[in-house]
Amino acid sequence: MTSTEDRIAPHAPSFSSEGGLSDAGWRETPRRGRGFSLRTLIVLRWLTILGQSAAILTASQGLHFPLPLWPCLIVIAVSAAVNVGAMARVRRLEASLPDGRTTAVHLGFDIFQLGLLLGLTGGLENPFCLLLVAPVTIAAAALPARQAVALGLLALIAVGVLFFWSEPLPWRPGENFHLPLLYRLGMVMALVTGVVFTAGYAWRVAADAEKLELALATTQDVLQREQRLAALGGLAAAAAHELGTPLATIQVVAKELQRASAPDSDAAEDAALILQQAERCRGILAQLSQQPEGDDALYADVALKALLEEVVEPHRGFDLVFEVLVKTPPGQPAPRVRRMPEVVHGLSTLVENAADFAASTVRIQALVDAGWIEIAILDDGPGFASDILPRLGEPYVTSRPQGKARLALAAQIAAATSRSREARAETAIAPSQGGMGLGFFIARTLLERTGGVVSVGQGLPRPNAAAEGRSPQRGARVAVRWARPALEVAA
Repeated sequence: MTSTEDRIAPHAPSFSSEGGLSDAGWRETPRRGRGFSLRTLIVLRWLTILGQSAAILTASQGLHFPLPLWPCLIVIAVSAAVNVGAMARVRRLEASLPDGRTTAVHLGFDIFQLGLLLGLTGGLENPFCLLLVAPVTIAAAALPARQAVALGLLALIAVGVLFFWSEPLPWRPGENFHLPLLYRLGMVMALVTGVVFTAGYAWRVAADAEKLELALATTQDVLQREQRLAALGGLAAAAAHELGTPLATIQVVAKELQRASAPDSDAAEDAALILQQAERCRGILAQLSQQPEGDDALYADVALKALLEEVVEPHRGFDLVFEVLVKTPPGQPAPRVRRMPEVVHGLSTLVENAADFAASTVRIQALVDAGWIEIAILDDGPGFASDILPRLGEPYVTSRPQGKARLALAAQIAAATSRSREARAETAIAPSQGGMGLGFFIARTLLERTGGVVSVGQGLPRPNAAAEGRSPQRGARVAVRWARPALEVAA
C-alpha cells in the first residue's frame, strides 16, 4: 500500500465477501452451457451456405477453374437440407431456446461439412481453410469446456486429414499449381495455432463477461431488496391509516357488548379482552404511522451523523471500537442527506469489510466541504494485501478472513445453546461464509449509481506495527466522495 490513494477503475469491479454462494459453490455452478438458440444457428448456416455457393459458382463459372462442381454442390445441398430440417423443429417452443448440446452438434456438423468441402477444393492450399477456426471460436465462447474441447479436436483432426488427403487446388486450365510441402506444414501450424489461441482467447473473454454479468445481476437483486425494505415504511403507514377505521368499529361494538353483559359473565370478560387487544393494535398502528416522521431508518432524509450511526449500529458489540465523526467547516451545521438504499447498503458493506479485518478500531468519518461530501471508512487491520491491491479492478477478488461479526454471533448462539445443554459447551464456532467476493463490487456499484466516486488508501495506524517491524504499518481506507447536490437535501 502506498501513501497515495488508488482510484478504483469504474469499469472493472472488485469484490469482497457478501454472504451467499461460497467460492467453491460458485465454481460448481453451470457455466456457459446455454449455447445458442436453434433459430440463431439456422440463420448462421444460411449465411454460410450462401457464401459457399457464391465462392463455388464464382470459381467455376466466373474464373472457369476446373473443380468438382456437382460434388461440391451436393455437399452444400446436404447442409441446406439439414437447415430445412432444423427449421421444422424451431417451430416448437423448446427448440427456439438456447441449448448447449444442440449448438455443439450443429457446430460439429459445420466443421465436418467445411472440411469435406475443403477436401474437394484443394485442402490446406485453399485459402478458405482459415474458416475452420470460426466454429471452434464460437464454441469456446458459448459452450462448456468439454464440448468446446471436443469441437476443437474435431477441427484439428480435419486439419490433419486435409494435410494427407485433398483434391488438387483448382487453377487455370493448362497450368499446374502445387505449393511446397514446407508451406503446407506451415499452414498446419498456423491453423493449429489459430484454433488453440483464438479459442482460448474467446474462452477467457466469455468467462470474464459471465462473471461480470453474474455480479451485476446479484447487484440488481440486492438493490431491489433494499428498495423493497425502503418501501415498507410507507406501506406500514398506509396500512395503519386504512386499519384505523375497522379497528375503531371493533372497539365500539366491544364496548356495547360489555355494557349489555352482566359484570361477571363470560361475555363481559370476552368483551374486555377484545377491547384490550384492540387498544394494543391501535398503539402498534400509531407507532407504524408515526415512525416515518420520527427516528425510523426508513424515512426519506436524515442528519449525516444519524446516517453514519445507522450504518455502524449492526456491527457494534463485536470487540471493536467504532468511531463516528462528522467534520464540517467552522460555524456550519452538518447537512441533512438523502437516505438512499444504495448508500445505506454500500456503506454498511464497507463497514462490515473493515470490521472483519480490523484489529481493534473502525472509524467512519464524514468530511463536508463547500462542494462535496466525503465518507471514509478506516480500520487498523493489515491493509490491502500487495497481491490484492493491483487487482482491485478485477472480478471475484477477496482475501477476507473468518468474519469477526459472524464468528461473534456464532459464539453467542453456541453459548446460548450450551446453557441448556452443558454437554455441548464446547460447540465449534461456525466459520465465516467466506464468499465469492461480491460485497465490495456490489457496494461500489451501488455507491457509484448515486454519483459517488470510490477510492482506496491507507487507514489507521496498526497496533504495535512499528515496534514489531510489520509492514504495512497502517490499515485500509475506503472513501466515497459525492458532490453535495447529489447527496444533500436542499434546504
